[in-house]
Amino acid sequence: TQTRRHSRLLALLGVRRIVAGSARPGDTVRILPSGVSATIDRIVALDGDLEEAGTGQSVTLTLVPDVDVSRGNLIAAATAPPEVADQFEADLVWMSERPLLPGRSYWLKLGAETVGARISDLKHKVNIDTGELLAAPTLTLNDIGLCTLALDAPVAFEPYTVNRDLGGFILIDRMTKETAGAGMIRFALRRAANIHPQALTVSRSDRAALKRQSPLVLWFTGLSGAGKSTIANRVEQRLLAEGFHSVMLDGDNVRHGLNRDLGFTDADRVENIRRVAEVARLMTDAGLIVLVSFISPFREERRMARERMEAGEFVEVFIDVPLDVAEARDLKGLYAKARAGQLSHFTGIDSPYEVPEAPDLRIDAAGCSVDEAAERIIALVHAAQAAGRSG
Repeated sequence: TQTRRHSRLLALLGVRRIVAGSARPGDTVRILPSGVSATIDRIVALDGDLEEAGTGQSVTLTLVPDVDVSRGNLIAAATAPPEVADQFEADLVWMSERPLLPGRSYWLKLGAETVGARISDLKHKVNIDTGELLAAPTLTLNDIGLCTLALDAPVAFEPYTVNRDLGGFILIDRMTKETAGAGMIRFALRRAANIHPQALTVSRSDRAALKRQSPLVLWFTGLSGAGKSTIANRVEQRLLAEGFHSVMLDGDNVRHGLNRDLGFTDADRVENIRRVAEVARLMTDAGLIVLVSFISPFREERRMARERMEAGEFVEVFIDVPLDVAEARDLKGLYAKARAGQLSHFTGIDSPYEVPEAPDLRIDAAGCSVDEAAERIIALVHAAQAAGRSG
């Protein structure tokens, strides 16, 4: 019935307020960001049908045809719809005591739409006393900066100077759920406007079937000196002996090539893991079992890596040792240099390691041998392969 459809639309639209302009039955509208067109059949308010509704009114629209309108979608006049984009230049005010980390994924809330977003480039921050533009690797509480935003999906928007409702946004910390920042969109960046996904005939399933295995990422995390690479290397030896196709990504090795331009600041560590997660994802598309051995100190980036993979294809392996044990194993003398102040941003000394709260597997590397640790991980691989075959 019409009433039932009204209720469904109310639930889906979430925000039912007209933020700009007016609407009449018979108007052609466009649903954004999908771009689907429809015609307004009725405009319904609490006291009945309306012949016209304008800015600030809360109404329900019935559309012909009955197109799909999801929560967060925008209904706009077909003749002059807002822009749709997934990259912006924006002014940003930082409101969190946790510093901004370029490359980290945040939630961006714009109108009724919420999407994943990251700061891909922090151009500068503003000295609020002098107006001077300063180079800055991060923003801290109450800092103001100019940045480039990259979103996980396109959104409908207008520049803040044109429409505050469709140009103002907040950033939300995905771990703490606190409002981390507030921003104003200047304009869209058209860097990927003409780039579209290429359809491929050979699928990831085809590649996995050729190898007779299910893709999987084994993500080894832990302190420097915990034994991540040693255990991962032994696991890969076992996988090779059993006929599996695998590849190992080691933190030190990757920093000699793909990530040689990155340092060890928190922001660089975030970008380090983002790049490696993307590489691991590509390798699962090739049907491989990928062993990733990185300190990966932050929970948020490990969560991001998990979300980049298909469901059931990510296993977090926490190689757990006390700091004093890791330090005693350090043949390179890195801990000693860090304690002497000769090496900055060293995990466990002057840079934090956030212990996994619920790893898929925890290895007490101080209480078991490398072979015992590898055996436990191989058992987990076998279980994942069995689940993949049954699925």
